[in-house]
Amino acid sequence: MSDKQADPDMKGWLYKWTNYLKGYQKRWFVLSNGLLSYYRSQAEMLHTCRGTISLHGAVIHTEDSCNFVISNGGTQTFHLKASSEVERQKWVTALELAKAKAIRQLESGEFTTIDGWSFMLQDEDEEDVSESGRDDVSNTLKVLTAKLEDLRTCHDLIMKHGAALQKSLAELEALDNTQDLTAKIKTVNERATLFRISSNAMINACNDYVDVSGTAGRKWQRLLQHERDQRLRLEDMVEQLARQHSHLEQEAKEQMNQAMPPGLQGPVPSSAPVAEYRPPDPNPEQVKEVLSGHSHSEDEEENEFEDAVEELAENFIVHVNTSQAHRRSNSNVSQASEGHGVGDTVSASSSEGDGQDNTVQVIMRKDNNTDSSYSLSDEMASLNGSQATTPTDGVVAQANGRPKRQRRIRVPDKPNYPINLWSIMKNCIGKELSKIPMPVNFSEPLSFLQRLTEDFEYSDILDRAVQIEDSCEQLSLVAAFTVSSYATTAVRTAKPFNPLLGETYECDRTDDLGWRALNEQVSHHPPIVAQYVEGTSGWHSWQEFSMSSKFRGKYLQIIPLGIAHLKYLASGNHYTWRKVSTTVHNMIVGKLWLDNHGEMEIVNHKTGDKCCLKFIPYSYFSREIPKKVTGYVVDSEGTFKWFITGTWDEKIEACRVTSQSMRAGKPVYETGPPKVLWKRNPIVPESEKYYNFTKLACQLNEPEENVSPTDSRHRPDQRLMEQGMWDEANAEKLRLEEKQRATRRRREAEAEEAAAEGREYPPYCPTWFVKETDDVTGALIFRFTHEYWDCKERQEWSRCPDIF
Repeated sequence: MSDKQADPDMKGWLYKWTNYLKGYQKRWFVLSNGLLSYYRSQAEMLHTCRGTISLHGAVIHTEDSCNFVISNGGTQTFHLKASSEVERQKWVTALELAKAKAIRQLESGEFTTIDGWSFMLQDEDEEDVSESGRDDVSNTLKVLTAKLEDLRTCHDLIMKHGAALQKSLAELEALDNTQDLTAKIKTVNERATLFRISSNAMINACNDYVDVSGTAGRKWQRLLQHERDQRLRLEDMVEQLARQHSHLEQEAKEQMNQAMPPGLQGPVPSSAPVAEYRPPDPNPEQVKEVLSGHSHSEDEEENEFEDAVEELAENFIVHVNTSQAHRRSNSNVSQASEGHGVGDTVSASSSEGDGQDNTVQVIMRKDNNTDSSYSLSDEMASLNGSQATTPTDGVVAQANGRPKRQRRIRVPDKPNYPINLWSIMKNCIGKELSKIPMPVNFSEPLSFLQRLTEDFEYSDILDRAVQIEDSCEQLSLVAAFTVSSYATTAVRTAKPFNPLLGETYECDRTDDLGWRALNEQVSHHPPIVAQYVEGTSGWHSWQEFSMSSKFRGKYLQIIPLGIAHLKYLASGNHYTWRKVSTTVHNMIVGKLWLDNHGEMEIVNHKTGDKCCLKFIPYSYFSREIPKKVTGYVVDSEGTFKWFITGTWDEKIEACRVTSQSMRAGKPVYETGPPKVLWKRNPIVPESEKYYNFTKLACQLNEPEENVSPTDSRHRPDQRLMEQGMWDEANAEKLRLEEKQRATRRRREAEAEEAAAEGREYPPYCPTWFVKETDDVTGALIFRFTHEYWDCKERQEWSRCPDIF
């Protein structure tokens, strides 16, 4: 930068067009080394450059006496205005000379352009890297196209003048009159001269085309070689970083293991996946010292209290927000909640309040001789996990008066197709995941519409909650249901197929599971899925699912958007919640593993009860077990009613609060024995051979008659992948995506035509949902019209678009 500023080709003030609001703004321009840079003032030259355009591929043209334009292949355009015509001509002349000089340097090899950046080939200590036009190849092709057009013009002239010359020669041979002979000879000479000029022009145009193509070919060869070298260096760098990262992780795990008390030292989790790591159960003293944060130097009264309960109870810590959980004016707990054990909030909305985050200690009793009011239903008390009504294994039975259909129990094995992960991922960094054309090698043979339906694999939890009259107890079951939807993500790292606009998925399992669902892709930009599920036991659920996702190199982060609803028809209890974030680790090096983390708040809009869940993110330095979930249920007054603990990949337990007290200024809650609200179904043997699918997942894409023509089961690319024909699936996937793009371009063209004619163009409307404002949340939602099932019964699908 100093060299360019020390001896510039030209510098001075010009007016640059900014936008329609500010118009032309005065800027300081500096022309040096084939680059035109501008600043807001001369002082800015020392620290900030507002913009730079390379001249070697630029087009310079004047508009009027003071205005001129510099365009670099369409990627950069400067609209400039000088103070006078003389000043403008000085700048245009200087720019043309700088452009010619830059082209000569480029052709001689002094400059090279790589990925839109210009590099001057100097010594390593004096390397000067400047921004250049990003479409250098496109510019060269434009030049070659222009030269080719010149060749065609010369060809047309030669044909024209050649035909005229032949005609004149033929007329000359047929002449008998001497006077006419002289005139014809003159005409022949004139036409021969024109033919010679056209031929010379053709020769010159051919030479120009050969020169330009030869220069471009040599330059592109250098660029290609440089790009190849850069890729090799980059791959070596990635490998080196991966080795260093693995070494650092190993050292950190060893140090963490050494820092733990002897009883807590155990197997250190590997980097991927870490799902199966569980430290050994600590003894009561370590629970007091590690989990509760108390040391042996605390009051003797506290130690005596702990000694009295440690044989009958287990201690654990729950992070709460006391400003929302404690609203009773006469609560002695709220008076002692200030300044103790600050932790993370459990509810997403609580972080915005003025309250302070605190931890409370929970003493979970192991016996049943506690409060007699502790009364989960007999069905709940005897439940050893949520043994959901699993799909039938080909057994025909009767349910609700309807025969169960015989369903498959697995899909074809996943073929072993090698793939170069880095060659695909290197072009995806920083891009929106939904806009990246991914091959089926990264997918599983399910659409996202089908994957979203898997949330209801453990719908029996909702069926049991129908019988619960206590709203807080019912809320604890709803919380267990929301956690159960993440169970399959522990071993399922492949992405589902992105639905096409208008694609639907129907799942009618009223004969065995007691619910039916309909999903539809109602928007493409942004991608939004609308879902409606109704249970035969008296509950309805609906949601609009969208997400924000970014690939960050080593990991992929997915942030769900939208609100999920659940309503019980008999009681009128209406629950809403938002899903937590998901992160996929080791995207480049190592085995993929997935972690769900964040805070979830489930609200009962009828009673005001709330459940706050915290999905604790995995950390090498945390003493928490991986995939842990903790939470609590409070009523509308902020009184703690239930405490929830477990893991999102195994089970969720809940215990009712039976009493509360204060110890050393901290609230302590004693609970009844824990009851299992949900437990994951056993993993199917050898499921790793077919995408780690559960039985329900295997049946989601099972062919079925009489469904909508837009149903995901009709997707040809997804079906081909399930059958193991991945090459054909990739080709079909590209065809479907191009068809969808063509439809979108057609709609955009029709919208532009309607706007030009001054008439309204109707926006895209979903087939089975309508957009309206939700009465509870005030947000825009897609409401199910309940017309699908009637149309299915009549087999009337005329409203369905042609998407496959």
